Amino acid sequence: MPKPPIIGKLPFHTTKFRMRLLLSSILLSVSVGSFAQTSVVTKDNTIFEQPVSHAHSEIAIIPEPVTITKQEGHFVLPESMLIQTAKPAELKQSIAFLQERLSVPTGYFVSSTAVAASGRANIRLILTDKNDATIGAEGYHLQVTPQQITITANKPGGIFYGVQTLMQLLPKEIESKEEVKDVKWQIPCVNITDYPRLGWRGLMFDVARHFFTKDEVKQYIDAMVRYKYNILHLHLTDDEGWRIEIKGYPKLTEVGAWNVKKVGTFGNFIPPKADEPRNYGGFYTQEDLKELVAYAKERFVNILPEVDVPGHSLAAVASYPELSCTQDAVNYKVRSGERIMDWSRGAPPLAMVDNTLCPANEKVYEFLDTVVSQVAKIFPFEYMHMGGDEAPHNFWEKTPQIQELMKRENLKNMHQVQSYFERRLEKIVAKHGKRFMAWDEVLEGGVSQSTAVMSWRDMKYGVQAAKNKHEVVMSPTQYAYLDYMQADEITEPKVYKGLRLSRTYEFDPVPDGVDPKYIKGGQGNLWTEQVYNIRQAEYQTWPRGFAIAESVWSPKEKKNWKNFFARTEQHFERLDIAETKYAPSVYDPIFTVKRTADGKLLVTLGKEVEDLDIYYSFDNSFPDHFYPKYTEPLVVPVDANMLRVITYRGKKPIGRMMNMPIEELNKRAPMKK
Repeated sequence: MPKPPIIGKLPFHTTKFRMRLLLSSILLSVSVGSFAQTSVVTKDNTIFEQPVSHAHSEIAIIPEPVTITKQEGHFVLPESMLIQTAKPAELKQSIAFLQERLSVPTGYFVSSTAVAASGRANIRLILTDKNDATIGAEGYHLQVTPQQITITANKPGGIFYGVQTLMQLLPKEIESKEEVKDVKWQIPCVNITDYPRLGWRGLMFDVARHFFTKDEVKQYIDAMVRYKYNILHLHLTDDEGWRIEIKGYPKLTEVGAWNVKKVGTFGNFIPPKADEPRNYGGFYTQEDLKELVAYAKERFVNILPEVDVPGHSLAAVASYPELSCTQDAVNYKVRSGERIMDWSRGAPPLAMVDNTLCPANEKVYEFLDTVVSQVAKIFPFEYMHMGGDEAPHNFWEKTPQIQELMKRENLKNMHQVQSYFERRLEKIVAKHGKRFMAWDEVLEGGVSQSTAVMSWRDMKYGVQAAKNKHEVVMSPTQYAYLDYMQADEITEPKVYKGLRLSRTYEFDPVPDGVDPKYIKGGQGNLWTEQVYNIRQAEYQTWPRGFAIAESVWSPKEKKNWKNFFARTEQHFERLDIAETKYAPSVYDPIFTVKRTADGKLLVTLGKEVEDLDIYYSFDNSFPDHFYPKYTEPLVVPVDANMLRVITYRGKKPIGRMMNMPIEELNKRAPMKK
């Protein structure tokens, strides 16, 4: 997707805006004045609760703030706005963000100054001189009166998050990338006190299965910060691609970054022929990644790099076969989506090709030392994720090198073999000044106390890790896997399982019975086996990304599905204007099918959104609100071959036309023999 030109690492869209910025910089050069700190006091400590049904409420903030007190009146944006702060250097990102976001859609003039001019300033950004313990490092107070907007925080990140909330109080047209006429640019008067529930608020973006450009990653960052995420977990290596330049190992990107382009259902592709071009993929240079790190930092996001070993390493093995335990590795190629694992017996899988690094090979540890050393220099974040998931053991079991290792180190099983690998790897990571993080499988053979665990298979693994005093980030499949289908598989790209928005909203990263000091936070994971482009990445992320954002930011006691979804619907309108793709799957009915006593198909149509009506047809025509309305389970007529359903709100179609073949229903509820 084309991007606007970059000036000072920030996008600016028009020549007119550049002139505004020039004038602003002149104002900023004026001597810094001093002024008294202002703070927000909520009215009788009451909380403004949004109504359950508020399709066009003025206040629809995601994630839900800690407290909101609505006041009388509005602040109306003047055509010439002045942002004032005593600390412009520390708040340059928030100032630039406000200037761009306010000026482009409104067409108004937005300048900034460091001079204490409270009578003239429309927006005041205040960093406290005395720490406010209530809001911590990332919290803020936001006060909107008819005369002025004031954001107060302890740290620049808090100001930035307050700015994100301010944007959500403006009309939805503020999301436009061009000027919008005939909009009443006003903000409801409110007092907001807000701070995050958890420090780790992340999204994982798999750029290994399918490569995404540097600009596309920036686009993903820009979207996530609007909802107060602060961690981007980049999955940089896998069987399908090695995406990071490592000096001294050029084949990692010359060979490992490229495969054969395939489309369809991942995991079932026909193996590529020898003569098919391996030109699909790409990689990031170290300079590219440093640029991404800087871009993210300016938006108060840390990037967590992941190099996934010892499993998921076919791209590395295809590049350097000597890293494998298997002699046949000299014939291996980077995976293009063909089947390479047998999951019929469950985890760990049986590998059809050996996609693991060899724990008994000293060259592997030399390789990893080089990789970790260079990755550590690129990414300043204190943690480094080293994978550890889904490593198959069947090739290890028949490898003489592994047998010798087990005897020498007194290892009893393959879990302990992997544990040996992980402990050595952790020492390498620590040597280069980073903290070791891995997926929860590494617990099975035993790891050191200092290992941080990302729990993905189930909440219970994270719970157990926390009870064993490991630091834990919760990202469980049952709530947080953004690659999963959002509605029925007849509509969604078919991937493993389904995960609807309402289920994601149930995510609680700190379950009962766990000491919260060991839970760093939570994140959603976007694996990209079935995600081919940035538009599909957006579709898979939103709106479930809203639900996860609220789970890691907002107070647990404020969770309310009806309230959340009412706000989500308003954000759909914002995403439309921002031209960000999202899934409307929440409006789709939920199909449940069984057999009656006499063998007939019985279909139940469930809903996530209560105020919708469902209309249906069995006669191959396309139903609307004049058709039969669903009120009770449907008995499928004998000769029917298609069930079509659509959801309405009143007289307006709201959901997609769902075409369910009767043949598919028969598969889901086969006749008993």
